[in-house]
Amino acid sequence: MFVIYGPPGTGKTTTLLNMGEKAIDDGTPPTSIAFLAFTRKAAREVQAAHEWASLDEADIVVVMGGDGFMLQTLHQMLERGRIVPVYGLNLGTVGFLMNLWRSGDSIVHRLDRAQSFEVLPLSMTATTMSGERVTYPAINEVSLLRETRQTAKLEVEVNGRIVLPELVCDGVLVATPAGSTAYNLSAHGPILPLGSALVALTPISPFRPRRWRGAILPEATRIRFSVLNPVKRPVSAVADQREVRDVAQVEVRIDRTTPLTLLFDPEHTLDDRIAAEQFIA
Repeated sequence: MFVIYGPPGTGKTTTLLNMGEKAIDDGTPPTSIAFLAFTRKAAREVQAAHEWASLDEADIVVVMGGDGFMLQTLHQMLERGRIVPVYGLNLGTVGFLMNLWRSGDSIVHRLDRAQSFEVLPLSMTATTMSGERVTYPAINEVSLLRETRQTAKLEVEVNGRIVLPELVCDGVLVATPAGSTAYNLSAHGPILPLGSALVALTPISPFRPRRWRGAILPEATRIRFSVLNPVKRPVSAVADQREVRDVAQVEVRIDRTTPLTLLFDPEHTLDDRIAAEQFIA
């Protein structure tokens, strides 16, 4: 990962068009923009065209890479406790969370037109067989996965009520609307519209109950998974890219205290992409 920024003390240098005009009129400090790039070539091209602020000073962050790099950047913001809007430029394959990269375009102009979308992450609290408790955020999904050739056996609890005494499967996941078109969709889970205030509970290769295909739940739902016979059938829990091995119990809920803001070009917004995914053969 490469970070490009202006020299210390220069900070507020690159402005959004409207904010820049306001700064001239009434002295309001212009918006500062930081830049993160996954490749040196992309970093050099954008560095030459713009001036940038440091991450600690920036009001907006431009991320150039793929969806994985975007998720990594958002997780770093959550860890640092300083969350600002993020605008992605796609250099990867799918680029679902990104905007199209067009060489020579004015990034400042595109930011001035961008529309914002709020994404609420999940919070996963995993308790291991040894009693250790670990809490991680997840922007796309929380997954429980079998660690060996043995199928996982899980008890599923929703808002304090056991809804599945025994789910026999390769795993199970809880997905946000933003993550519903990722692993969740590959596991035949439902696509959730952005702003639907729902989460998807989706089994991965379920064996028993054979006909259960998951559930759509209000985002305020608290979900708890208990691993049955964790010694013989060990299970790991994964919050996006962070894994906890040998879990005994996992609790998942939406975290409303740390909303994330993603910026998209008006002609290709995130909710449009989520809707379009339902018609891809």
